[in-house]
Amino acid sequence: QVQLVESGGGLVQPGGSLRLSCAASGSIFSIGAMRWYRQAPGKQRELVAAITSGGSTNHADSVKGRFTISRDNAKNTVYLQMNSLKPEDTAVYYCYADLVLGTSRAYAAYWGQGTQVTVSS
Repeated sequence: QVQLVESGGGLVQPGGSLRLSCAASGSIFSIGAMRWYRQAPGKQRELVAAITSGGSTNHADSVKGRFTISRDNAKNTVYLQMNSLKPEDTAVYYCYADLVLGTSRAYAAYWGQGTQVTVSS
């Protein structure tokens, strides 16, 4: 069974840092683009950052210079390093991956279960 498992969320003071991880496991042939999204209460889910299989990245304007997406292809894992956190970064953070499944070679999109990030003093 293929799944994405996130970790690293929590409560942090403004100006602090957190590192989110998202590991893909199961019968996976290859992984394409991986992304982080977030959804704050009462708001739509928004794209935070994306990374291609080759390592090219994009970050939302609201997090540029503070957040960095990276990946370890050997570990099927994507990371989000979050620095200089602000209260408005409070949200549930979700990872997303474009996968080619191991047995069927079918393309599939998978989401993680989400991890809460709360920035508050």
